[in-house]
Amino acid sequence: MFGKRGNEGFGKAGGAIAPPPPAPAAAPAASSPSILVEPSREPARQQVTPPPMHAPQRKRPVRTDEYYDTKAQVFSALIDTIDLSQLSKLDGESAREEIRDIVNDIITIKNFAMSISEQEELLEDICNDVLGYGPLEPLLARDDIADIMVNGAGQTFIEVGGKTIESEIRFRDNAQLLSICQRIVSQVGRRVDESSPICDARLPDGSRVNVIAPPLSIDGPALTIRKFKKDKLTLDQLVRFGAITPEGATVLQIVGRVRCNVIISGGTGSGKTTLLNCLTNYIDRDERVITCEDTAELQLQQPHVVRLETRPPNIEGEGEITMRDLVKNCLRMRPERIIVGEVRGPEVFDLLQAMNTGHDGSMGTIHANTPRECLSRIESMIAMGGFTLPAKTVREIISTSVDVIIQAARLRDGSRRITQITEVIGMEGDVIITQDLMRYEIEGEDASGRLIGRHMSTGVGKPHFWDRARYFNEEKRLAAALDSMEAKTKE
Repeated sequence: MFGKRGNEGFGKAGGAIAPPPPAPAAAPAASSPSILVEPSREPARQQVTPPPMHAPQRKRPVRTDEYYDTKAQVFSALIDTIDLSQLSKLDGESAREEIRDIVNDIITIKNFAMSISEQEELLEDICNDVLGYGPLEPLLARDDIADIMVNGAGQTFIEVGGKTIESEIRFRDNAQLLSICQRIVSQVGRRVDESSPICDARLPDGSRVNVIAPPLSIDGPALTIRKFKKDKLTLDQLVRFGAITPEGATVLQIVGRVRCNVIISGGTGSGKTTLLNCLTNYIDRDERVITCEDTAELQLQQPHVVRLETRPPNIEGEGEITMRDLVKNCLRMRPERIIVGEVRGPEVFDLLQAMNTGHDGSMGTIHANTPRECLSRIESMIAMGGFTLPAKTVREIISTSVDVIIQAARLRDGSRRITQITEVIGMEGDVIITQDLMRYEIEGEDASGRLIGRHMSTGVGKPHFWDRARYFNEEKRLAAALDSMEAKTKE
């Protein structure tokens, strides 16, 4: 069907694919922003229940050398025909239709022998290469995918419903994959190459991107995308998913509303950022909120939000802005709440100082498996910053700064649960005292391997933040939620 593959490479558009050496016409496309037209994607239906892992997906044909040869010829003719300056003036859907019309004409004129389905595959691939992120586009358009993990050109995995499965998606070669990575990171003013092989970035929709390129990544560029749902999750939806009970969700609403200082603890992929987004919904709309992140991904809905993002060093190793720089600077910006997307190092000391000096209601996330481990990690991160404070002093700072630790976990069946809501009470001797308001206990598993468990009250009575709740007129809701939680636990 297709002719033999020639020695020439495949043309490049907007950094999506590598340019052929003899085709200078394709080179402007790589650097010109005019073709970076965001593709229009049809809104995906939100799936409350993920599809079963054995549900068949539409198989993509294996890309052969003959296919890429035909695609290269069509693409080269497209570059010679299309006016990129005019294309940039069109919206995504109109630009896509324009490209499809021209490609159809080229296929007809050159008399390529292919079926209607093969022609549609070719049309879709070329549109994605010119306007989007090439082979990644079908995965980015699906709202049921949580993570995309590309391990070189020949292997792509996705996480669906808490389980990791291999996708049919493949790239032509590592050069095409690296070009797509470069397109992604260049949109946020960053770069990835041999001199700077590690890079964090984000997509326009807020999805988090990490790229590690050769020579550090031996088998080709490794691209990881943490996708955000188009419809932001709420606490009500987490209740429907079984991540928390209605009573527990009410407690979390009140915690966010009454300006408790909150640390969300959890492992990788446990839903820390999702939960942080949910809690920010209960911040008053007249509060000034400043967020500090390595890669901006929080989606606050309040009108008075300032978003800050760290900056890596330039090629000379200068100009780096660290998380600690951001946290220290935002204290001069009259914040009412400070939200740190992820606390990883000595910036935790500045966050604790902010929590303790009038910025009540500040929040952050930390990688830890239990609330007690979370406190230990905070102590360790302060030591990493070179602070030579006595251990007891550090623990006193932590105990007077943090009010509530919310523990999130991804269980072995792929489900995500809020496993503990824990208060930090104070100090007893040299030990930080905590108490659980609620915890999740696993009781077994069903025939399909899904874990069965329930959220249980610990029956501690009035929580330590009761006075805060009363100050904000939330004590009746809090009492009702705790009483209901305890009654269900005793059933």
